[in-house]
Amino acid sequence: MSPSAITPYIPELLRNPRLYPVQTTSVELVQTHVSWLFLTDTHVFKIKKPVNFGFLDFSTLELRHFYCQEELRLNRRLCPDIYEQVIPLRENGSQASFRGDGAIIDYAVMMKRLPADRMLDALINSNRLFVDDIRVIVHQISAFHAHAAMSPYISGFGSLDQIRFNWQENFDQTLPFTTSTLPQAVRNSIITFVEDFMREHAEHFAERVENGYIRECDGDIHLGNICLTNGTAYIFDCIEFNERFRYSDTAADIAFLLMDLDFHGRRDLANSALYEYISASGDENSAVLIVFYKVYRAFVRGKVESMQLLDSGITGKTRTTAEQRAVRYFRLARGYCVMQRLPPTLFITCGTMGCGKSTLVAALAFELGVASYSSDIVRKKLVGLPPDTPARTPFGEGLYSNSMNLATYTYLEKMAAAELTAGRSVVIDAGFASAVERSRFAECAALHQATFVVLFTQCEPAEQLHRLRERAARGYSVSDGREELLKLQERGFEPPDLLDGNVIPCNTGTPVEHILDMVYERLFTS
Repeated sequence: MSPSAITPYIPELLRNPRLYPVQTTSVELVQTHVSWLFLTDTHVFKIKKPVNFGFLDFSTLELRHFYCQEELRLNRRLCPDIYEQVIPLRENGSQASFRGDGAIIDYAVMMKRLPADRMLDALINSNRLFVDDIRVIVHQISAFHAHAAMSPYISGFGSLDQIRFNWQENFDQTLPFTTSTLPQAVRNSIITFVEDFMREHAEHFAERVENGYIRECDGDIHLGNICLTNGTAYIFDCIEFNERFRYSDTAADIAFLLMDLDFHGRRDLANSALYEYISASGDENSAVLIVFYKVYRAFVRGKVESMQLLDSGITGKTRTTAEQRAVRYFRLARGYCVMQRLPPTLFITCGTMGCGKSTLVAALAFELGVASYSSDIVRKKLVGLPPDTPARTPFGEGLYSNSMNLATYTYLEKMAAAELTAGRSVVIDAGFASAVERSRFAECAALHQATFVVLFTQCEPAEQLHRLRERAARGYSVSDGREELLKLQERGFEPPDLLDGNVIPCNTGTPVEHILDMVYERLFTS
């Protein structure tokens, strides 16, 4: 079998532990849209797929060898003791092996395997990533940027023409996904933001070039590419395949980390990271461009995840996860754009139990990056109960008595006022069944010169009952809403009207992304 004929079978052929130059009890395969990664007990062997996406060309053996060497060279800047060598994959009869002296089929980058449980994405998902960790990482990035290569040639990649070219390439390459992960409305919103921002901030981009902030950066600093172990941050897997993505503004490099912290729901750590970066680097002027580069990084991640959908070798759960992550990245990019236009706003929900308030609030708070406060959580916090503690009391009694309702809404109003005082938008997740409750929050918004929006959530009665029954069967929820209480709540419910202000009806029987698209449209046309 010729070397080129063996290539498609590499993923299966290399599952055999005996084919590796290190002792291992098992081999695990991880795929991206451009690489196969074979994980042994102690090392990772990374082989580039023979693909050509235009911005990346690994289509020939010679190109794959070259970029393996580049990957080794460039990643040794931040991980000198992790990247060991480029090793040939050789033909061995009808097999492939990293041993022997047969014809070379391909090449792999051989690197030490870092502990999976110390990767930043694993740490953040298990609530084990802290401000002190962020400080270590950001100071390392700042020092790296301070010594990164720079030249007149590299500076040219910071020009507005080059930035515009990179964006247009991204827009062109995501056209196949307008019916899946990147709907036209989201795409158009991002395009408008990008064009307006580049036009309005042309001087800032020029100043970055003049002041030497365009350097040979990493290009791929996201949580999955950072390992924090033994007090050391290993930042690996930089961009080796295209100098356009590596030669960039240092603000664009740090923005990747900030965006991914946002993506994982830790805006607090993102804010701390930016503060630490500016303090360590002295680059205060980067702040004005951070949101632009966050949009860029989120869009690129959405594109990369979407491209996995074009790979027939990626199936099942891996494919579904990639699609979901792509949608979420694109939604985050769109959210950044919306926030640049949105004045400080107090959003409240309004609706009966099981009508989708909390689902809508979670999506809105994620996309806009704003705080949200839930009456279900606050109510139990006030009496010292964990949020998931069931409170199966009769309607209007105990935790749900008039006095507890008043205490809960008073606390929520206090939280809303604190956010508005700081100039930030906020979302309050509660039933707001009475006009009196809604008017109190409208007055709060007016006092802080903020916009007031009522998200009136509704769905079909059958769907509402189905959700309540499903919640009961699950046995875990911060909400105590139950089917037998719904009719009692509906009797005293006062639907919002024009007197409540800007009321946006939200049919939660439709996908939450569609609801938010409609909400954003209403916000800027009302």
